[in-house]
Order: sequence, then structure tokens, then C-alpha cells
Amino acid sequence: MPEAYIVSARRTAGGRRNGRLAGCHPADLGALILDALVADAGVDPAAIDDVIIGCVSQVGEQTFAFGRNVVLASSLPDSVPAVTIDRQCGSSQQAVHFAAQAVMSGLQDIVIAGGVESMTRVPMGSAITLAKSGGIGANPFSQAIQRRYGVAMFSQFDGAQMIADKYGFTRDDHDRFALASHQKATAAMKAGAFDREIVPVPIVTADGEQAVHDRDEGVRVDASLESIGSVKLISEGGTLSAAAASQICDGASGVLVASEAAVRAHGLKPIARIVNLAVTAGDPVIMLEEPIPATRRVLDR
Repeated sequence: MPEAYIVSARRTAGGRRNGRLAGCHPADLGALILDALVADAGVDPAAIDDVIIGCVSQVGEQTFAFGRNVVLASSLPDSVPAVTIDRQCGSSQQAVHFAAQAVMSGLQDIVIAGGVESMTRVPMGSAITLAKSGGIGANPFSQAIQRRYGVAMFSQFDGAQMIADKYGFTRDDHDRFALASHQKATAAMKAGAFDREIVPVPIVTADGEQAVHDRDEGVRVDASLESIGSVKLISEGGTLSAAAASQICDGASGVLVASEAAVRAHGLKPIARIVNLAVTAGDPVIMLEEPIPATRRVLDR
């Protein structure tokens, strides 16, 4: 089976909701990544066989063949095709899977896989709320689904609390882990660990000044156990708060995946080899536990 190599990997710095990337169209964010990947690899843009873009909220500015719009907003020739996929939180990871599969099957040689999401400009749940407001739908979960699982909807908040209860995690456990995460990220930023992977984004600040966004806004450099612990719980009697959850974020990322033949033909320098892939599915109510069996499947192969 042909090998699949990652030869370039870039991302924007994450932006907070209504933060420094709020004024950026998501297609433009994705385009910056495509341009950076091609420039880093030094490959002819016309040699890109496909672009696969993961995006969860495919509505508004992130719809109408969004992946293709990312290409059209970039410097890539319009002969480069693109597609958009949705596997919810794993959308950009699935884009990498599909890119690797295309290369490992021998059908394509150079594929870009990435993900874009502006949770400021296209808020989470927009596809449902906008449809409801337009009177063209109510609930994506049919009566059959609701009867089968005994819930009216699937909630990550509920699933996260179920996991905490199952494994006995306390509020203090969450808060201390969150604090350690912010401290590690802060140390990494100060050491320049993210500098090579971040694509600077030209922005206009709230004051109308021209600037560049190149540092993750979600990292709380001044976090303390006291400040994290002061955030109210998501649900009464629970253990989770927004301070110990993933942020609402604006940003884009991508990798350029190439075959061994393309590596030789274009003089590319691999930074990683894709060895294995796996997807699994399980209980949609607790849902967030599924990465455990997926990881085990990869490691057991």
C-alpha cells in the first residue's frame, strides 16, 4: 500500500468569540492556510488533487460549497477542486482521514485537508435555530431516535457531566486540570513552541488599527485556581463550568498530505507519516467517551 506523508501543517492562532478574528470571513481564514501550506511545501499549486475542508456549522458564510469557496478565496488556481465534510467535532480530523485514504489508495498524490470554523460569525447551532426561525423544521432528532434513546436531544453538556459522574471527577479535578492546561499553553507560547505553525492573520482592531493576529486568545495567561473556581457551574448540582471547557473559537488549520511518489517528484520533506486510521461510534447520549475506543482500535492494529 502506498505511504501517506504530511509535508506541511499550519494553523491560525485561535480567536475568542467576538475577539480579534471576529471581522474575518471564514473562507478567508481557510484561504490563508491553503496559501501557507503550498508556500511551505514549495509545491506547484496546480498539482493539488483535492482540498477537503471540515466544517460543523455549514450555514451562512460557511455554506454553499464552503470548501470550494476557501479555494476561490486563496491564490490556488480555480482548477483545484474542493469538498466540505461534517463529522461534527471530528470534521477536520476526518478531512485528514479522507486525504490519507485517497493517497494510500493510490488514486491521488497531493491532497490538502483542513478545517475552518468561525463560531463568532456562524454561532454554534445556527443550522437548527435559523431553520426554526424560518419555520422550516423543528428537531433533527426524529421521534424514532427520541424513543430509542429516551432523550429529546443529544447534549455535550449532559454527556460531559455523565462522564464526570461515571469516573468520579470532581469540580476540583476539572479546575486543576484546566489550570494546568492554561499554564502549559502559556509556557509553550512564551517559549515560541507554536510560532512555526501559526499563520499570522491581518486584522483591523476594534479601534480601527491595522494589526496582526498571531497569538491564541483562548489561553488565559493569568489563570489561577481561584479565578477558574469562581466561574459558575453549567448545571445546578454538577461539577462542570465554562472555565474547564473548550472555548468557543474562530480559526482555521490544515495539512498537506502527499504520496511517496509526490514526495520524490516534487522534492518534498515529510514531517510525519500517517500509519493508521480509525473511526468508531457508540452511545450518542454520553457521546464524548468515544475517543477512548477509537484510540484503542488504532493502537491495537
